[in-house]
Amino acid sequence: MEGQIWFLPRSLQLTGFQAYKLRVTHLYQLKQHNILASVGEDEEGINPLVCPQVKIWNLEKRDGGNPLCTRIFPAIPGAEPTVVSCLTVHENLNFMAIGFTDGSVTLNKGDITRDRHSKTQILHKGNYPVTGLAFRQAGKTTHLFVVTTENVQSYIVSGKDYPRVELDTHGCGLRCSALSDPSQDLQFIVAGDECVYLYQPDERGPCFAFEGHKLIAHWFRGYLVIVSRDRKVSPKSEFTSRDSQSSDKQILNIYDLCNKFIAYSTVFEDVVDVLAEWGSLYVLTRDGRVHALQEKDTQTKLEMLFKKNLFEMAINLAKSQHLDSDGLAQIFMQYGDHLYSKGNHDGAVQQYIRTIGKLEPSYVIRKFLDAQRIHNLTAYLQTLHRQSLANADHTTLLLNCYTKLKDSSKLEEFIKTKSESEVHFDVETAIKVLRQAGYYSHALYLAENHAHHEWYLKIQLEDIKNYQEALRYIGKLPFEQAESNMKRYGKILMHHIPEQTTELLKGLCTDYRPNLEGRGDREAPGCRANSEEFIPIFANNPRELKAFLEHMSEVQPDSPQGIYDTLLELRLQNWAHEEEPQVKEKLHAEAISLLKSGRFCDVFDKALVLCQMHDFQDGVLYLYEQGKLFQQIMHYHMQHEQYRQVLTVCERHGEQEPSLWEQALSYFARKEEDCKEYVAAVLRHIESKNLMPPLLVVQTLAHNSTATLSVIRDYLVQKLQKQSQQIAQDELRVRRYREETTRIRQEIQELKASPKIFQKTKCSICNSALELPSVHFLCGHSFHQHCFESYSESDADCPTCLPENRKVMDMIRAQEQKRDLHDHFQHQLKCSNDSFSVIADYFGRGVFNKLTLLTDPPTARLTASLEAGLQKDLLIHARRGT
Repeated sequence: MEGQIWFLPRSLQLTGFQAYKLRVTHLYQLKQHNILASVGEDEEGINPLVCPQVKIWNLEKRDGGNPLCTRIFPAIPGAEPTVVSCLTVHENLNFMAIGFTDGSVTLNKGDITRDRHSKTQILHKGNYPVTGLAFRQAGKTTHLFVVTTENVQSYIVSGKDYPRVELDTHGCGLRCSALSDPSQDLQFIVAGDECVYLYQPDERGPCFAFEGHKLIAHWFRGYLVIVSRDRKVSPKSEFTSRDSQSSDKQILNIYDLCNKFIAYSTVFEDVVDVLAEWGSLYVLTRDGRVHALQEKDTQTKLEMLFKKNLFEMAINLAKSQHLDSDGLAQIFMQYGDHLYSKGNHDGAVQQYIRTIGKLEPSYVIRKFLDAQRIHNLTAYLQTLHRQSLANADHTTLLLNCYTKLKDSSKLEEFIKTKSESEVHFDVETAIKVLRQAGYYSHALYLAENHAHHEWYLKIQLEDIKNYQEALRYIGKLPFEQAESNMKRYGKILMHHIPEQTTELLKGLCTDYRPNLEGRGDREAPGCRANSEEFIPIFANNPRELKAFLEHMSEVQPDSPQGIYDTLLELRLQNWAHEEEPQVKEKLHAEAISLLKSGRFCDVFDKALVLCQMHDFQDGVLYLYEQGKLFQQIMHYHMQHEQYRQVLTVCERHGEQEPSLWEQALSYFARKEEDCKEYVAAVLRHIESKNLMPPLLVVQTLAHNSTATLSVIRDYLVQKLQKQSQQIAQDELRVRRYREETTRIRQEIQELKASPKIFQKTKCSICNSALELPSVHFLCGHSFHQHCFESYSESDADCPTCLPENRKVMDMIRAQEQKRDLHDHFQHQLKCSNDSFSVIADYFGRGVFNKLTLLTDPPTARLTASLEAGLQKDLLIHARRGT
């Protein structure tokens, strides 16, 4: 009242400065800027009502120790006298509104801190005093709320025409309006005596019936602060004569409009104003005291509400204070425990549902395990699954609840989801529970829709025993699944429906395509399983096995070897047990045909064993022949005393294995029956091929008591005649070689001792007369020099004699190289028809030579004679081996 403005910092050290000469009537401190707007009086005129001044102070700058006043202008734009009733400034410093008691409102638009950039105009004229003003910013639009003692309106001041909206037809007293924060959507609050109204720029919002005559309305941190008197006084009376009732008790109520409860209430005597600063509320009373009201922390508030069992209010409070999810879950749990203790199980489970994701489900489940509370437990478990937080045990429990309640509709709703993404439970666990409870159709539905093929087939085969449906299901599966399931369940299916199972296996092993009931791609390439792996399925079904194997061998010639092995064994088994001759002959032909198919070349031994096991002689002989086991063929016929077949074998295979004739001779020689005919045939062949020495033949036949000299007379005569002829030829050849050797030695001696006379007159190459220069060789050939140089390969060799000499030299080198090749000698000795010639050849190469010195003692000569005896034995052994 003396024109001073005072500052009270947090340290409570009061400071001030002289702002006006007379008095200060209104102040407005901006929140986002250190700017203060004030209205006061500097001069007393003839009429004091025309003197109020508006001053804008920059508190950050100083002028002589006082804040800098950046602008001064008159509050009343016109000449009509009036009184300033309220003041407000926009936070962007571009708008300032002043209300007057005559019902007018002036708007200062532009930079309020400078005269140059702002202008003042009258925005509103009315008949009732203006009691409150407030700016509201919504995007780029700025609204100004104007409240009088009788009405409420709003203006859009960011445009040009300032459109006006009438919001209500009753108003409020001075300081009984305020603007809420964003928690209440920046609504304009008007505190009337009957109600507190909230307004949007274009309409009226909710209202609250707070009784009492309102003196002050203030907004603080989401709370509405109301100072009121119980005795009702009209706004006009309060506005004009408030001093007359200054001694009345006043009630300060702090309302939480969001959560709808009174946060605080107390009684003061004569409140001057309510201020908000430093996070607290300060109440200034007429007795000069300042009362500080500090808000309790959220946890303390919640504990107070818990003690009063006001859990709904606690929940709303926690949400408005943005308490984290863990804190909210704790409240829900306490609320649920409270309701559970009161017997309100339905309400309790609803609160426990809100704790899902934070509270351990077992805590809730244990409370509702009682049979009478199954429907509550079901509701909780359903929500747990919908939020995909259930494990296998929860799924088991929920499905057991459904089955206990026999609620098939809920059960179907739970399992019959539209897509895989909507499944909130472990499918395999659900199938197990449903199967155990006897809900086979539901279990089958889950297994089929979620591709649990193994479970589907288990239920069909082990529980329902619907073998046809199980086989049909396998036929629809992809190749890999169909193959594995046929290996697993093939024996069961083969036992009950052998024909259909065999048909499916045929398709699976040849050209498999899933049977999708007309929806499959029949042109896509088929898959093929290993048919050999399915043979064990037919263990007790030989008829189906035979059909399967024959089908595979016909349709798929490159089937695994096991198919043909099993088919051969099956045909031999059938042949061995068949008694009807015609059928047995047919089976015999089938077995032989299979053996001749060429499929047993790599498994010769196995096929031979099968034939021997079933005494299938024709097959054994065929395999012997294919395996070139001529000795076994011979022994077979010998055991059965089939003389003609023995000779036939020798005639067919004697060229490949000459020892067969010797075995045949020994065989017939041991027989006491008259076998002269066969012995003669064998001897003719032995004599023609020179297979045995005569002495060995005689020794062999000596064991037969029925064989006489007449049997081998012709053989011996022919043999002796041939040997006589051979001796004559050998003697003639020896004589010729000796003469040739004598002649060569004479020539060598002449070359060494006598001069060589070259008398040839023609060139040995071109047959032209020799001319000098010429070249002569000791062998008697002469050449022109140019002919010799053209045809000779070396200067030291005669071109004419070189080919023959080269052959001789090669033979000598070959003999030298092969002197130690014992393996090669044994091989030649074994394969040659004339072993004696081979041995003689090696004698000629010096393989058996031993150097004997004349000075050797008699023992050395004895050793040499022994070695000669060994060589003789070797020749005899070679004869017998061949």
